[in-house]
Amino acid sequence: MREIEFKTWMQTEKYSPNTVSTVLSDAKRLDRTYGDLDALYLDGGLVRLYQELAYSRDDERAGRENPAKFSMEGSLYDNLATYRRTIEYYRRFAESTSPERLAQAVSTHTPTNLILYGPPGTGKTFTTAEEAVRLCDGVVPDGRAAVVRRYEALRQEKRIGFVTFHQSYDYETFVEGLRPETSDQDGNGAGFRLEARPGLFREISALADHARLHPKGPDSADCGIALIGKRFWKMGQGAIGSEDDVYDKAIEGNYITLGWGGAVDWSAPQFSTQNAIKTEWLGRKPSDVSPSNWTQVHAFRSEMKTGDIVIVPYGNTAFRAVAEVIGDYYFDASAEGYYAHRRKVKWLLKLEDPLPLDTIVEGNFTMRTLYPLTAKRVYQTALARLLTSNQTTVPDTENPVAADQFVLIVDEINRANISKVFGELITLIEPDKRLGMPNAITLRLPYSKQEFGVPANLHIIGTMNTADRSIALLDTALRRRFQFREVAPDPSQLPADVDGVSLRRVLESINDRIEYLIDRDHRIGHAFFMGSGGDSRTSIDSTMRDKVIPLLQEYFFDDWSRLAAVLNELPERGGSFLECRMLPDPTGLGGELRPSWRVREEFAPDAYDRLVNKQGAPTT
Repeated sequence: MREIEFKTWMQTEKYSPNTVSTVLSDAKRLDRTYGDLDALYLDGGLVRLYQELAYSRDDERAGRENPAKFSMEGSLYDNLATYRRTIEYYRRFAESTSPERLAQAVSTHTPTNLILYGPPGTGKTFTTAEEAVRLCDGVVPDGRAAVVRRYEALRQEKRIGFVTFHQSYDYETFVEGLRPETSDQDGNGAGFRLEARPGLFREISALADHARLHPKGPDSADCGIALIGKRFWKMGQGAIGSEDDVYDKAIEGNYITLGWGGAVDWSAPQFSTQNAIKTEWLGRKPSDVSPSNWTQVHAFRSEMKTGDIVIVPYGNTAFRAVAEVIGDYYFDASAEGYYAHRRKVKWLLKLEDPLPLDTIVEGNFTMRTLYPLTAKRVYQTALARLLTSNQTTVPDTENPVAADQFVLIVDEINRANISKVFGELITLIEPDKRLGMPNAITLRLPYSKQEFGVPANLHIIGTMNTADRSIALLDTALRRRFQFREVAPDPSQLPADVDGVSLRRVLESINDRIEYLIDRDHRIGHAFFMGSGGDSRTSIDSTMRDKVIPLLQEYFFDDWSRLAAVLNELPERGGSFLECRMLPDPTGLGGELRPSWRVREEFAPDAYDRLVNKQGAPTT
């Protein structure tokens, strides 16, 4: 429910403060018990709930049981009358809400698990893009081009993820698996260790959960900094595990610090070049010839500038903080040479749990402590979204804001072994068990041993080509947890006539015959003939020759007689799209003639009239 909006509406309607307080309390109890009130309103559930809670004086005298799912003290008649009044108030409030805002509210509060299924070429890809934009924004822009632009923008923000399942796709790739990691921060150590590395689903879940716990405030657009033209650096802050104090003190003291360079103050003007630092260092420490003592000190002292952005890593595949440099190099003598070289920063992002690096940077980090990142490696749109988030985890009850919504698209979801890929996620993706929902649960993952839950603001959309596999063959557990929406062939999307070809009737005729000979799951989608695939007789011919007929060959396992029946060809003769000649028995034993079919180089002028059985076109 939209508590703050509901409260404002009641105050505008001039209800007394006591009434407002009582109704809000009752509405929250109903919302927790029966589910989101906005979603109930949309599907008629509020009316049904109002009727379900009906309770008369006669019922009370007869001792009828409480029809509600929660217990209450005192008179059932009076209490249930109060809850019914609250339902009526919320129904009137929901009626006053614009359809767009109501759709946004429902998409914000109700996690979506959806599979779009249908034959090939029905537009599932674009429908998926539309649905993803709707789930993220609450509304879909008008026009295909506008939808595609918004989809791409959300993908750049890392709010939409995409993966294609295949037969060898596994849990270790999707959720988490063990990967080798080298051991020393600057690559000087030998050997490696196996570490749990999050997969695609854990990565987008981490982003969604961060957005859930750190929602953007109403003025968040003004809180960020412009990243265009900025210089970016990777800079470690102490070795993880053994030098955690370095990072903690840097966060507390609003600075970044470098461990190389020893107990020497390099702020004097004569140390403005790398050679000067190297000469001084080797003069003081001739036995320590590690180049980082002058190369990294020079980069930190002289190349890094005020306004640069520093990304603090957590290993090579995650990050834990982002800062903006606001001061020049200085030496802290009190550190006694232990990370004594520093710069003042403004911490723009401090994460309690590290986020995957590839959400803001292309590729992995190397072990070197400090080095610049090229701007093209940084996903600046995604980074800017993170930097404009509210940094407090304490919800603002006076001015709550909806968290950003995220969508993971799983293309060809039926091609993988679902039970193997999803593992324990089968339970965690249930809407009422998501983080932020009343029955939220977490489970301990097998490799990282971390508690993991799926946030409520992460939606899952799968696509399924029914020509590959019927929905009846899907894992039963998966079917229970997903909604299924058919995306069927729609001839009305095509023009009625293109250069004399009755295109709609062509598609309808082909599909009627396919459904009779095989089933409806193998029909041909309208998208084959949209755009450049059906804007002229020539393009229609190309689509039939290069896409439709080869697909029919696959459907019928090269049984050309049934393929010919779909195209309404003359038996053992063809003449429209196909040609047929009869082959004699090469053994000379008097065997039957056998047909040999092939696709004509040029289709007959009346081929499409024959296909749709237009009057006057020969059929025998």
